[in-house]
Amino acid sequence: MPSNKPPAEVAINHDLIETLINEFVPELRGEPIEFHSAGWDNELHRVGGAHAVRLPRREQAAALIEHEQRWLPELADALPLPIPAPTHNGKPAFGFPWHWSLVPWLAGVPLAHAPNVATEVLMSQLSEFVNALHVPAPDDAPRNPFRGGPLNERAEIVTERIGTLGSVLEPLEISMGEVLDVWNELVDAPAWGADPLWLHGDLHPLNLLVRGAKLSAVIDFGDMTAGDPATDLCLAWMLFDDSDDRDEFRRRCTVDGHNVDIHTWNRSRAWALSHATGCLANSADDPTIRRIGTRTLRNVLG
Repeated sequence: MPSNKPPAEVAINHDLIETLINEFVPELRGEPIEFHSAGWDNELHRVGGAHAVRLPRREQAAALIEHEQRWLPELADALPLPIPAPTHNGKPAFGFPWHWSLVPWLAGVPLAHAPNVATEVLMSQLSEFVNALHVPAPDDAPRNPFRGGPLNERAEIVTERIGTLGSVLEPLEISMGEVLDVWNELVDAPAWGADPLWLHGDLHPLNLLVRGAKLSAVIDFGDMTAGDPATDLCLAWMLFDDSDDRDEFRRRCTVDGHNVDIHTWNRSRAWALSHATGCLANSADDPTIRRIGTRTLRNVLG
């Protein structure tokens, strides 16, 4: 099966990480180093029991690490869940061309692999988290061309993507026309007209960690940006299958201290459809992403 994941543009291995640690974080010299995961943008290697090294695996992701280094330490104290705020900002060295970070090791299992967390717990913790995060961002906050902007900027790519999903949608008994009709209905929702708010930018069940029966951390802020909070609120359509639960989540959420109005809620549904089609179009080698996309799309259409 072909892989959708972009190839790494630089070699990252144990020897490189050991060299970087020994040179720049000597207090961790000799700690065991263990590969943990590689996403589209970054690799994560655990260092000892309390730390991890996060390194971009392609040039397109290099600036995202720098955004995390600049802003996560400032945001961390205001948020009710732990986040991977860097404790050491690594610079290019020993042939590695980009900035890299030493971050706390945040224990937990991705929510996508721990689906038995109670709905009430998710509602409570997630609404508290987004309410704390969704406040006005400074003028120099990162800008992201793929998150937080007007929906009409997503129209062309989402429409084209829907047109490629026939073979994926057919076994789900969903037609491309049905998906396209809902997108065309939602894309015209009035745009966010207030100040840009801080956004995680990529809130989904793989970026929420669970320990015990509760959320333990929110990770992967590489897409962090400022803009429309509907971009993050689309998480409701990924997690809550019952419309009453989604409505209750909406009631508990605020954007800059105000209730979530119907236009923001409709845009969140549109963002969820955009993410769902993205998952379905890029999950040939990842059944977890396929499940997330399928569940989200059914909820959006339902």
